[in-house]
Amino acid sequence: NVYERNGASVSKPMLANFSGKVLSVDSYEYQKNGVTGKRLRINIRTDKNPKKAYALAIGEKLENAPSDSGYMNVTMFGRNAERAERCIRKGSWIAFTGDITESRNEDTGKVDTFLSKVTVMATGGCEAVYRNTTNPLIATGDGIAMVYRAKGAVKNMEFIQFHPTALFHPGDRPCFLITEAMRGYGGVLRTLDGKEFMQKYDKRLSLAPRDIVARAIDNEMKLRGEDHVYLDVTHKDPEETKKHFPNIYKKCLSIGIDITKDYIPVAPAAHYLCGGICVDLNGQSSIRRLYAIGECSCTGLHGGNRLASNSLIEAVVYADAAAKHILSVLERYDFNTDIPEWNDEGTISTEERVLITQSMKEVNQIMESYVGIVRSNTRLTRAWNRLDILYEETESLFKRCKASKELCELRNMINVGYLITRQAMERKESRGLHYTIDYPPAKKD
Repeated sequence: NVYERNGASVSKPMLANFSGKVLSVDSYEYQKNGVTGKRLRINIRTDKNPKKAYALAIGEKLENAPSDSGYMNVTMFGRNAERAERCIRKGSWIAFTGDITESRNEDTGKVDTFLSKVTVMATGGCEAVYRNTTNPLIATGDGIAMVYRAKGAVKNMEFIQFHPTALFHPGDRPCFLITEAMRGYGGVLRTLDGKEFMQKYDKRLSLAPRDIVARAIDNEMKLRGEDHVYLDVTHKDPEETKKHFPNIYKKCLSIGIDITKDYIPVAPAAHYLCGGICVDLNGQSSIRRLYAIGECSCTGLHGGNRLASNSLIEAVVYADAAAKHILSVLERYDFNTDIPEWNDEGTISTEERVLITQSMKEVNQIMESYVGIVRSNTRLTRAWNRLDILYEETESLFKRCKASKELCELRNMINVGYLITRQAMERKESRGLHYTIDYPPAKKD
């Protein structure tokens, strides 16, 4: 992968196609803007001359090295560092490859161009288009939106999984996840007056599947005009509860809730996308040399309703298949160097950030209200019309102003919101995670 935040000032396209062996991995804490986080320093020996390898991978300056190889120090911060530390070890090999990619350099304010033979999209989901989500707020569907604009096949976007029990604490975004294991442990769902309600929806009660529980909670909230329900584990042994769920206990205690004595306020939140960029068994999209893995891809494995952690196995299997296929065909490809520079002549730097932030809030509100857990033709049509207005306004802004991270994310959120809405409108049935009151599921005998 090519890390997009390149620390160097680049005037010409760069060729990214080399590998490196990890010599050492060191981690330590750092403070930035008053926040303590993790910093990971990875020393890599590359198979290219350092002058050629400079800034190709992550924009970090390379140290002196023999002419036939280079040494590179990569510094990662925060969540990225924590993830990398779990999978990168001394002796590991890291391959750097990509395709034609344009990325805004946060240091220079310019858009840099990267060239390579193959691109792998691993951009995650799109749940940040919803107001309530358990996902990081960078999950704005960027890869999916880019492939859609490039005329690639995208399908099953209507299948959005909502986790039934995210911690309800106004102001928290993303929402803190209250694991389903807590219901498996014996947790009971209750309305705000303390009454159980799952017996009205499923004989498995609080142990029913995610989609059924999420719809049941959504219905109870709408019937009562309330914004959350409760999950109750106060009848369980306090010490056992603390032992099994230490992070949940700690988080809830930080906002004044002792889960061994108090009910936990919960509400559904957007959690996982079953659709995405359509790929084959090699992880290859409908666009040649473009692959997609992880949540941004649609392999068909999940159908219309994902079963918990199947997505982890899917990501590993398809990443392996994609890597093997790429290696088998890579030598057949050449770089296309006839790519023009990004031209933003005549554009201005937007000072009115409120135009972008307000539009993002509108997308969140539209998707939450009209394209949520339960849908209807009327709600979807209203979402379509509202998103169309935002689309026209944002495209006009994008053409007038210099590209920024926020503006690009807004554009992608609107594209993804449109795809979810359109494909939900096209599905004239209730199936899997897509539930519409205009086409209720057939009753089983």
